[in-house]
Amino acid sequence: MKRKPSKPALRRRAFTLLEVLMVVVIIGILAALVVPNLFGTLKGAEEDITRATIESGLKTPLNLYRMHIGRFPTSDEGLAALVEAPDDDELAEKWRGPYVEDASKLKDAWGNEFIYESPGQYNEESYDLSSPGANGQEGDDDDITNWEKT
Repeated sequence: MKRKPSKPALRRRAFTLLEVLMVVVIIGILAALVVPNLFGTLKGAEEDITRATIESGLKTPLNLYRMHIGRFPTSDEGLAALVEAPDDDELAEKWRGPYVEDASKLKDAWGNEFIYESPGQYNEESYDLSSPGANGQEGDDDDITNWEKT
């Protein structure tokens, strides 16, 4: 006597090679459209971060330094004066820093040192602060500064 299965055998269905290839192609097309846009956004974000650091992130510590010491750090002292107490005993007594907790904040978004000059060539009463930009070359069009470029 033959026995009939009580339930019909379930047929397993798998993806065909063609279906898998179509999905891979679609993902590739989407990646080709999205990835360049992400890199463009990242570049803009690095510029924005560096500009914000120059315009406000270091402005407050430099002004606090000036209030306590009576002047901005000199070009020779540089931005390191915001992190380390001066060697001069008279200045060290007035110094209430560190004005910047993390020395890595003294670099731009690309890891380049900020260029600091006081008294400034453009801001004669205070300081010039700039970043060489993404290419790390000072004096070209991608520099970010605290003065108007002419």
